[in-house]
This record gives sequence, structure tokens and C-alpha cells, in this order.
Amino acid sequence: MPESSTPDRAPAPKQFRSSRLSRAEDAVMRVLVRLHAVPRTSLLTTRGRKSGRPRTNPATVVAQDGSRWLVSPYGVVSWVHNVRADGRVVLHRLLERQTYLAQELPAQDAAPILREYVRIAPATRPYFAAAVDAPVEEFAAEADRHPVFALVPAGPYGGWAGSVRSGPARPRTSPRPPASPGRAHRRCS
Repeated sequence: MPESSTPDRAPAPKQFRSSRLSRAEDAVMRVLVRLHAVPRTSLLTTRGRKSGRPRTNPATVVAQDGSRWLVSPYGVVSWVHNVRADGRVVLHRLLERQTYLAQELPAQDAAPILREYVRIAPATRPYFAAAVDAPVEEFAAEADRHPVFALVPAGPYGGWAGSVRSGPARPRTSPRPPASPGRAHRRCS
């Protein structure tokens, strides 16, 4: 049996790949989150950066000392691009729905949050090179692969929560077509 040239080196972190299976897992997780069966997990709704449509994914939120952070355990995925483009998110948990302004943290500020995230979300550990008990410096090195966003509650007029269902307003380019004669209301003379 040949000896490894780097015996003390940890294996490379797992890479996330979107697939039918991962989308099916997200659908199951959305149902479980709605049923309050998954602790610390909320439904994250972002506005699509190209389509403007709402996009919803399950997300585990790190909450500590009254502050909340959103971590991307699978790297720079679609919802991260959407948050970077818009800066606003909506978190749904049971009957609670809150709009937040999201600000990406620099690596030195993200490191302790990443460390806490790996502790509370064990299913995502294979996607991190740093171990749970690793020093904060190792998590700082991971911050470029796992963006962290500080969540600040938006004021009553600071979000787009009221328009999540409707998407962006589109200007009407042509007048409405006339109603069909069978459905139009006829006046009696």
C-alpha cells in the first residue's frame, strides 16, 4: 500500500452541485420547515436578479445576542447572487414573516459566524474544510467560499414584502384587449 505524500492533510471539502435530487430535497425541506419540524431553519425568499420573481429556499439562520446572520453553506449559489443584487430578503417561520436588509460581511467578521454555523448545522459540515473545533483563522480562510450576510430588520416601508407575490411592476405597452362579446356586460336600453 503506497504512502500518502500528505498524511495529515484533511480531505477537500465537498462541492455543491444543483441537481434534481437537491431540488427535491429543498422541496421536502420547505414542507418540513412550514410544519416547524426543522429547528433554526426558515424559508428564505429573495427576488430573482433576472426574472424579478420570488425565489424561496430553506435556510438556517444563526442568531446570537439579538443579531441574525444568513450563511451560504453551499457556496455562491443562486440565492447569494439574488441577495447581492437586491440586498433584501424575507424570512418566513411559522406565522412570522420579516423583511431584512442583508449586508455581506468581510472575512474577519464572518469567521466566528461560520464557526457557529458549522456547530449548529451538522449536515453541512462536509462542505467546509475547517473542522468544528478549528481556530477562527481557518474559518476566515473559508469566508470567500461561504458568504455571510448580517440581517437588519427593515422598517415598515423598507422592504418589498408586500409585493413578493406579484413580482416587479411592468409597464403596459399596449391597451387592454377588448372583452369578448359573450362576457361583456350588456346595458339594457
